[in-house]
Amino acid sequence: MNSNIAAVNTLLIAAAAMVNDDSVALYSGPFKVGIDLGTADIQTVVLDANNQPLACYLEWADVVRDGVVVDYHGACRIVREQIRRAEARLGINIQQACTSFPPGTDPRISINVIESSGIEVSNVIDEPSSVAALLGLQHAAVVDIGGGTTGTAIIEKGKVVKSVDDPTGGHHITLVLAGYHALPYEEAELLKRRDNSGEVLSVIQPVIAKMADLVRGHIAEHRPPAIYLTGGSCSLHGFATAFTAEFSDIDVIIPSQALYLTPLAIAAFAIAENARQASVG
Repeated sequence: MNSNIAAVNTLLIAAAAMVNDDSVALYSGPFKVGIDLGTADIQTVVLDANNQPLACYLEWADVVRDGVVVDYHGACRIVREQIRRAEARLGINIQQACTSFPPGTDPRISINVIESSGIEVSNVIDEPSSVAALLGLQHAAVVDIGGGTTGTAIIEKGKVVKSVDDPTGGHHITLVLAGYHALPYEEAELLKRRDNSGEVLSVIQPVIAKMADLVRGHIAEHRPPAIYLTGGSCSLHGFATAFTAEFSDIDVIIPSQALYLTPLAIAAFAIAENARQASVG
């Protein structure tokens, strides 16, 4: 099993360390920008030509559901603000970016938001293909535990040959927690994000088992030697152990900072743009 997971983990750790960091770090040179419109968050990542992170912004937002933008103006506002902050941090002028779309959805949905935010879309790619390209996968499965769905993509000879979305993800984990603890949804969401004790795992383990069962059915005929997980829900305390336990004959690889893998992969796929030095202050 060959992949670039070790190198990518290093990039992910660097990206995580600068999330929402507005401190000035002037940059001059080619750069690439990726914008990920997720169900639970919107992320903008800026990389240099060697995919080293320069800026990373994340805002939790309920503006996209199942690949459909339900708060168009809210999504545009967040993208514009993240671009503004990245420009101010690096002293650059961002004119174009790469974006993505969940397999089976219309890529114009993401493209329209980016363009309405004043940014040219240089190129667009489906989410699992971007992850497969960044990791250099040839034969594997990419499983994206998103906010609204669990997406399973089969990679063969470096190409996505099958992609399926199931309606279970981080949103459903939150609903289970809300019901179990009799909490409002927003409080259950905060409990999920902040848990580092394993308390959440004991409640949501059946949900994880259901996700794994769905994935198992999708990959059965293709027999990939490894599953690569992405998505913020993978970072839940104990998630990796519980999901891996459901697969005795397949390697399950979870990156160091799964929340940032897809945005990083989208940015890495972007067409490089030359930096334009701007005054900061």
